[in-house]
Amino acid sequence: MQVNKINHIGIVVRDIEESLKIYQETLGLDLTRIEERPELGVNIAFLPAGESEIELVQPTTTEGGVASFLKKRRGGLHHICLEVNDLAESLVELREKGIKLIDEEPREGTHGELFAFIHPRSTHGVLLELYECPK
Repeated sequence: MQVNKINHIGIVVRDIEESLKIYQETLGLDLTRIEERPELGVNIAFLPAGESEIELVQPTTTEGGVASFLKKRRGGLHHICLEVNDLAESLVELREKGIKLIDEEPREGTHGELFAFIHPRSTHGVLLELYECPK
């Protein structure tokens, strides 16, 4: 598996609009868009930072992983997303190495991107997302 770069860092927030004040006004980052992702139970604000992005992730339901994270930790760093060339091949390689996966198969996002999560039990407590850009 080859990691090309950090694609994005996901940060869970209670209120995107309130959080944007810090990232835009204080840090000077530009907001490119906010996406509603009902299938994931979140809204996501995208802020480019060099070759990567910061994603502010706000749960829109009381169920699911992001909502649970917010209840337990009150927000903060949620995951690091690593960009790979071939996600399906990367998942096979990780399974062969005994890595516990949350997603056994790639999931498709709204823009044709593929993504999957590695369980934090296999990465010393860090939730890692693997991401393949649309072709």
